Amino acid sequence: MKTIIQSLLKGFAILLPIIVTVFLVQWLLVTIETWLSPIWLAILGETYYFPGLAFISFLGLAILIGFSARWRFMNWIWQLPGILMNKLPLLRSLYGTVNDIFEMMSGKDFADESVVMVTLPGSNMRLIGIVTKKSGKKDDRLSKTLKDDQVAVFLPMSYNVGGYMVIVPSDCVESLDMKPADALQLTISAGLGKNRDYR
Repeated sequence: MKTIIQSLLKGFAILLPIIVTVFLVQWLLVTIETWLSPIWLAILGETYYFPGLAFISFLGLAILIGFSARWRFMNWIWQLPGILMNKLPLLRSLYGTVNDIFEMMSGKDFADESVVMVTLPGSNMRLIGIVTKKSGKKDDRLSKTLKDDQVAVFLPMSYNVGGYMVIVPSDCVESLDMKPADALQLTISAGLGKNRDYR
């Protein structure tokens, strides 16, 4: 009986991540296809339309937007919807949070050596975190509140979508040779991931 339960749990551990990943990819594909297929059907008709065209066009659109964003005016146009959402009280928090998460996962605006090992003052406890702000940025509200010898560090929580932002002296952090996305994956999985080298 014990062997059957262990085999069942091991099977779950193998199957569930695959099922969840496939489900999320399927949801994304179906959502994009549902939104864009009526446009292509109206343009091409059912004769020339084929399943998957909407997703291919979405990828092409993303490449086009990313390429054109190199120019300042076009970048401002693409940023305009986000700027407007940040002005609306109900959407500001939701859009801002989602945008910050994507930027964090992509490593945008992170300086070199932004992944650090934090030793909490007066404690031997050490935590992996990501430096999100340093002092000296005049146009940043959080940066203004930091003293010259302080940094803001995000400490992600294991098995949870969340974490803590702590402000600690600079001498409490030690840089790690790791990308922010790898650090998030490592800490969120509580170090149980199968990737041995996160460089």
